[in-house]
Amino acid sequence: MGTTTTRRSGLPLRVPPLPCPFPSEVSPHVERVNAETLDWLVDTGILEDAETVERYRRAKYGWLGARTYPYAEHHTLRLVTDWCVWLFAFDDAFCESGRGAGEITRALPRLFTVLDDLEAGQEVDDVFARTLLEIKGRIARYGDDDQLDRWCSVTKDYLFAQVWEAANCEADVVPQVEDYIFMRRRTGAMLTVFALIDIASGRALTPEEWRHPDVKAITESANDVVVWDNDLISYAKESEGVNSRNNLVSVLARHRGYSRQQAMEAIGAMRNRAIADMVALRPSLERLGSEAVLAYVRGLEFWISGSVDYSLTSSRYTTAWQREEQSAG
Repeated sequence: MGTTTTRRSGLPLRVPPLPCPFPSEVSPHVERVNAETLDWLVDTGILEDAETVERYRRAKYGWLGARTYPYAEHHTLRLVTDWCVWLFAFDDAFCESGRGAGEITRALPRLFTVLDDLEAGQEVDDVFARTLLEIKGRIARYGDDDQLDRWCSVTKDYLFAQVWEAANCEADVVPQVEDYIFMRRRTGAMLTVFALIDIASGRALTPEEWRHPDVKAITESANDVVVWDNDLISYAKESEGVNSRNNLVSVLARHRGYSRQQAMEAIGAMRNRAIADMVALRPSLERLGSEAVLAYVRGLEFWISGSVDYSLTSSRYTTAWQREEQSAG
């Protein structure tokens, strides 16, 4: 996988290599789902203006779903891809826009009402609550009660974590390293997308398998890899925005005294150790003799390879690096 270079204040910055030992594939449904997901965003009203629609079109979010769930059938690939773009849209509307912890907090009751109480088909006015209800209905249709409950639970954790992140921005706080790592496992929404792996694979984990210590350990390592890779790849996009303090590069630079390049190299080493932990855990998970567990592990591995492959080619991230390179030139 390639690297990306930029320059700030005369200092060159380089994203370290992001090696991945896991397979990389693309779903045969990619072009169809990419078009259908964009249509869904427009038809539901999540995207309202032509400029935003065009920005999402260029980002080709269907390729993220196709790379991270290449084994999914069309209907479940639509589900997981629509959920991913819901998360991107929510992030853009509430977190990247600087609307603040108060506004996110005020949105929680209507979103939690959907997650806890409402059934598909009930009337909801707010566009994010309405589309969240639709996605919840599809999860209920394609999965079982345990899978739905698991997704609802981690989605609520994600939403709560956005309040913490927004409060840091408002207070101009760079969180402590340990606090950031703990909360990044929630602000990154990865548990919400990992909770859909066994629905997309068609092999449901039992509650006991989901709670197994080695399953929890490999999930945490995969979570760390994806969000730390994202912090590296999205640094140019985020470093001068309202979310600039909620990036591990900024956190390590502030609290460990690293230069930004040293912080990037440290994150690269951290994510490589987390990948090594995943590889070391695989034999014990194979010994469980569960096809569902193995399918889940493969799903985590595809998230590692697929998220990097997507991010290094998507305009959501590459445009910011290109602007940096042009300004440096």
